[in-house]
Amino acid sequence: MFKKNRPKAPPAPSAEYDNNNGGSRYPPPQSNGKSSSSASKGTKLVFNCQLADGSPTGFVSGFSNVKELYEKIAEEFDIPTSEILFCTLNTYKLEMKELLAGQIGLEDFIFAHRKGRAKEVELVKSEDALGLTITDNGAGFAFIKRIKDGSVIDKILHIHVGDHIEKLNGVDMVGKRHHEVAKMLKEIPLGSRFTIRLVEPLRSGFNSIGPKTGRGNGKKNIGNGKGTLRFKADGNAEIVEQNDQVELGIEKINSILESYLGINDSELARQIWDMAENKLSSMDFATAIDDSDLETFGFSDELIIECWGVFTDARDGRLK
Repeated sequence: MFKKNRPKAPPAPSAEYDNNNGGSRYPPPQSNGKSSSSASKGTKLVFNCQLADGSPTGFVSGFSNVKELYEKIAEEFDIPTSEILFCTLNTYKLEMKELLAGQIGLEDFIFAHRKGRAKEVELVKSEDALGLTITDNGAGFAFIKRIKDGSVIDKILHIHVGDHIEKLNGVDMVGKRHHEVAKMLKEIPLGSRFTIRLVEPLRSGFNSIGPKTGRGNGKKNIGNGKGTLRFKADGNAEIVEQNDQVELGIEKINSILESYLGINDSELARQIWDMAENKLSSMDFATAIDDSDLETFGFSDELIIECWGVFTDARDGRLK
């Protein structure tokens, strides 16, 4: 319909992957909302932060991407940056839905999860699909975001959501992106025995402690609670006003990606959304995709049409 040689969507890979990091391998996104200011130009944002396993509250500022944020957290708590596996927002628990991704709400409370116990598990690849969804922290650590019920991995009691994949068959995975780790897992021959070395997050020392309402400990809040600090692929960060229809639309596009391609990638979904902005038709949208770096994904006509449908529904306020 759009392009004669546009391929059909390939089958979902056996090891899925997820992108939840401040950096991106895609072109810089356009703004999805009204940019109120640039975070790197005169506005000093200060965020509350704690170690998820227990610590006093610290304060971090002066960062424009995830790697810099981890460095600031490490400096605040006097720990090595390499000890931080990932961060969650507004909860110290291992809530994968609350992972810090490519943006932070201006009133979000950051919890940093540190490395805990290492463990090595030997298992047999008895099925092509291991049942893992893998993400990474944007700073060199890939870890398990989801485990499918009844899958090969689900039957291994020692493997849990949040575990960092440190080595596969003795090969160091530190520094590799989630899709690289997923590819290596997929390429393990069916029926073969392999070893995976994992590092679990340090368990929480909190009981029922969490960020209090009106968090900030006397510090002045910026914005109305819907402002968002968004990390951009060009290394900068900006404050944008949150649009609920836009965020819901991006979430639905992400679901389409998982359905068609077997990947869960919020940053890619946002890139697709940005491509749809200011386009008058699905043809214009498809042409923009084909003329960008996203063309390498080989999106099918069906996927393009569904994404365009989500965009128009959100634009007209029909999403719920």
